[in-house]
Amino acid sequence: MAVIRIAAVALSALLTTPGVAAGSSTLAASAPYVPCPAVKPPVPPPAAPSPPPVGPADLAVGGETLATAGLAIPAGAPMAPSVTATSWVVADLDSGAVLGGCGPHEHRTPASVQKMLLAAALMPHLDPAQVVEVTRADLQDLDPASSRMGVVEGGRYSIESLWLGLLLKSGNDAANVLARAGGGTAGRQGGVQAMNDEAHRLGANQTHAATPSGLDGPGQYTSAYDLALIARATYARADFRRYIATRAAEIPAESGTPGFSITHDNTLLDHYPGTLGGKTGFTDLARQTYVGVAERNGRRLAVTLLGAETAPLGSLGEAAALLDWGFALPPDASVGRLVTPDEKKYDRAIAKVGGERHGHAGAAEPTFSLTAILGLGAAVVLAALLLAAPWRRRAARGAVNP
Repeated sequence: MAVIRIAAVALSALLTTPGVAAGSSTLAASAPYVPCPAVKPPVPPPAAPSPPPVGPADLAVGGETLATAGLAIPAGAPMAPSVTATSWVVADLDSGAVLGGCGPHEHRTPASVQKMLLAAALMPHLDPAQVVEVTRADLQDLDPASSRMGVVEGGRYSIESLWLGLLLKSGNDAANVLARAGGGTAGRQGGVQAMNDEAHRLGANQTHAATPSGLDGPGQYTSAYDLALIARATYARADFRRYIATRAAEIPAESGTPGFSITHDNTLLDHYPGTLGGKTGFTDLARQTYVGVAERNGRRLAVTLLGAETAPLGSLGEAAALLDWGFALPPDASVGRLVTPDEKKYDRAIAKVGGERHGHAGAAEPTFSLTAILGLGAAVVLAALLLAAPWRRRAARGAVNP
């Protein structure tokens, strides 16, 4: 019985040891909650449904310091600017370093910055010279007051023209046509599925597309961190960089379809030095959103922000303030990193985040390392050998003294 008790104690100790994810030596440390510097807008935003919580494993993507609903900035760095945006990230596109953020992994509604994901998903697969005819279905579910490129039913436009209309004028009509063209036999919905597949490939775990344009749809969310991943993927393409930096374009006439001119609606191109382009967004639910990139002294920084208000600075003014803050940091400043698609997304520590102001679903389940599993097996074998020893001795005595 003493042997059984010893084995039980050993098993109990192993089973109650805190779980450690395979490939990790320690649990992820909880990021302390620090409130984000914020300025109150003169007009309070309308009430919106609470976004879904983020699980602890997804919170730790890119580094434990990013696992917070509050502020994450490098130690000793100057305080980040006060903004109305409810979440934001500043990251170095080339090194992948995250310089700072506010609630970087929190679910937020994207509005038209979702079009960046459409570009990331379909630009590699669509021939820019291909000509597509616009159908009634492409236009029938669009509010006439929403942002449009200006295509017409029956009109024929090249894929390149549609990309320009998408990125310069935030054309919801262009988004529908591109999603249908890239969606194969599944049509527009196939294009949306390609967006979600691309988000999964990039490790953008908080992103789910319901519409190709970013117009509000059920269960449609993203995060400031995910948008930085998407920006890094799109800005890696020379064609995307050319489109997003275009200030004005002529959409040529095509087979009886009249041509027209479009101009870029991102004013930072002319007012913030080094701007390489950006994408704005707005819906009543999402408020103002923005993704942009600027270059200074050989550094390319991306800024992503969600949930901003029109006053006092608006999303463009807040983006400029955050970029100034990021460029003022030393090149090696970092609170985390942008993951890459080839990383093992599940080889990371899992732990609850402490000190947050709201609950996060998905508490970490016990996970055992290889060492713990081997130790458990050794304890079982040892217990079996100890229990079997008296029987072997009795059997041996019986063989000598029949």
